[in-house]
Amino acid sequence: MSLHVLDPGALALVEDLGRPGWAALGVSPSGALDRAALRLGNRLLGNDEGCAGLELLLGGFAARFESEAWFALTGADGPADLDGHPVDMHRAVHAPSGAVLRIGRPAHGMRSYLTMRGGLAVPAVLGSRSRDVLSGLGPEPLRAGEDVPLGDPAGPVPPVDFVPVSAPTLGSVELRAHHGPRADWFTDAAVEAFHDTEWTVSAESNRVGVRLDPPAAGRHAAPLLERRVTAELPSEPMVAGSVQVSPDGRPTVLLADHPVTGGYPVIAVVAEASLDLLAQARPGQPVTFRRA
Repeated sequence: MSLHVLDPGALALVEDLGRPGWAALGVSPSGALDRAALRLGNRLLGNDEGCAGLELLLGGFAARFESEAWFALTGADGPADLDGHPVDMHRAVHAPSGAVLRIGRPAHGMRSYLTMRGGLAVPAVLGSRSRDVLSGLGPEPLRAGEDVPLGDPAGPVPPVDFVPVSAPTLGSVELRAHHGPRADWFTDAAVEAFHDTEWTVSAESNRVGVRLDPPAAGRHAAPLLERRVTAELPSEPMVAGSVQVSPDGRPTVLLADHPVTGGYPVIAVVAEASLDLLAQARPGQPVTFRRA
């Protein structure tokens, strides 16, 4: 059983819930950026929540089912069709052998998830099938003409018609953030500005981290996030959600493929549940931080 890729779109990656526990060897956790979306897709199909699926960046994906299969679409909400017939999000869908699935550009969000009953049976590396774009671990990004093997179903498809899920917002994304371990390296005014400012997602963002720009009026002024301590910080451990502040005063929120150490001070740490929201934020979209 397999899925034959006709068009991978902008970027199609195999992702599961990652490979935690290898930081001592310099390996980041990786895994799906919108973990809630992947989990939902797997639950809809009767899979274990950690089964590998496809993370699709901004749609444009097309594939043919080489055998009868069940699938689900979650995450970024956009048009999709199976042999020309519209496919709904957040429900289990049956695909006959030879059917072609096409997924268009989402109206909301950045990343859609295609999960298959039985999961994807690509080889695992260090206990995970996830692609880590920083280290290069895991399966390569999908290419046209590639066949992706499917796993054996673990159980029946649950009798659920549809799961109502709110689409990713096009407006401001509010993230819950905890006090960071190096917040005391910044002035009190900088800490307040971090929470009071409406930041903007930069086009320089990726699976490693989301870089944030200050309001347009302040981009050529002195850094909003002024440091109290100007000494060089030795590299120290990092986790997903760490908000590093570079010397120019711009924050970057580290995501799943982050380096395991970093040398910029961490002013805050975004709560894990909020990282799913950030994974769907588009360049130019506003972001604010609320104290957790």
